[in-house]
Amino acid sequence: MITLTPAYGRDYKSKAAVLEDWNAGKDFIINDFSSPWDGKPMNKDSNEHGLVQFRFAGLRKAFNSGI
Repeated sequence: MITLTPAYGRDYKSKAAVLEDWNAGKDFIINDFSSPWDGKPMNKDSNEHGLVQFRFAGLRKAFNSGI
């Protein structure tokens, strides 16, 4: 599982808003210090991990999604 946060200054107030942008192909930033891709952008089309965790609402909320 890999953790993603909103890219380019975006933030979300709801899980639905996160999934809407994810499904629209918008970029999220990989936040996984053990990954060589830490800090790089990723979108749904480039996801090779399957299960991802999204953090949003100022990084205070999170959920897992099997995409």
